[in-house]
Amino acid sequence: MKHLYTLVFLTCTLYCSAQSRSEKVTHLIDSLHAAGKFNGTLLIAEQGKVMYQKSIGLANETTGAPLNENSLFELASVSKQFTAMGIVMLKQKGKLNYDDPLAKFIPELSFYKGVTIRNMLQHTSGLPDYESFLDSLFDRKKIATNQDIIDTFKKYKPASHFEPGAKWEYSNTGYALLGTIIEKLSGLSYGAYLEKTIFRPLNMYRTQVYRRRFQPKTIENYAYGYLYVDSLKKYLLPDDLPGTKYVVFLDGIVGDGTVNSTVIDLLKWDRALYTEKLVPKSALREIFASGVLKDGKSTNYGFGWSVTTDSVYGKMTTHTGSWPGYRTIIDRHIDQNKTIIILQNHDKVVNPIKEIRKIMY
Repeated sequence: MKHLYTLVFLTCTLYCSAQSRSEKVTHLIDSLHAAGKFNGTLLIAEQGKVMYQKSIGLANETTGAPLNENSLFELASVSKQFTAMGIVMLKQKGKLNYDDPLAKFIPELSFYKGVTIRNMLQHTSGLPDYESFLDSLFDRKKIATNQDIIDTFKKYKPASHFEPGAKWEYSNTGYALLGTIIEKLSGLSYGAYLEKTIFRPLNMYRTQVYRRRFQPKTIENYAYGYLYVDSLKKYLLPDDLPGTKYVVFLDGIVGDGTVNSTVIDLLKWDRALYTEKLVPKSALREIFASGVLKDGKSTNYGFGWSVTTDSVYGKMTTHTGSWPGYRTIIDRHIDQNKTIIILQNHDKVVNPIKEIRKIMY
């Protein structure tokens, strides 16, 4: 796959040298799509204005419905930035502090000593992965919820991976527990809280928390995530394949995923993060500040965002998402005020973010 991807980009580079940036991006995306490596929607903005948008491929393999800028995608881990903002907004209301212990809000897990809200936001908690434990210990005929994570951990007490703050290790468990804390402190479901505090105020009309197996409903222009089965020469839903059926029994869990959105709505979200519409600038600085480990090393991860500084692109806040059938990314170049959003709904696609960055600069 790497050789094919390199060939596609080199072909584009040679062919597009005299073209405009938009033409170069179009050639790149069309070439990747023709090779079966891109199926989704791309939006590029500069200073908040859309300078490029393209949708290519199908939203529904059964009906043949095409993708467009309003197609709704599962964001997977791109959801974490919304969970983080939800926690920050609760902090602004005096409901919590970042250094509060996990046990203050979920006493059933008090045996995880020293784990704080900040640790969970920054992936330095050391909490074990809930997916592997539920996979072997939970009745997969049911659909698990956040409470099932808590109950399973309370019963079996899986050991921490390390002392809180000692290391950085990506943790879906931490963000699922943050989702539970949001519900406990707000008195609302996770989805209702985000709708009330973020989606509605920002006019993100299509964005919602959607668990289509746990709480099925009909959604117009939904981009289903597909996996390609070589032996059948066709795309199937992950629900129908033995290796990915876990998408069904894990569908009730919120906090680490399950936010669904469009490229148009995500641009509204991006723009709001340059303002004080949701939280004051001091809180935004905390969100986009890298965490620091006990040994003084930077983690390059803030509250729901990877944060880095590049010699060409300047300060960047980025997050990717991956779930069977979905590949997503929001890439924000703060110093340059450029935004790249890519939402894809096939499994064998590539992420052309590096090539698009080069074209954009």
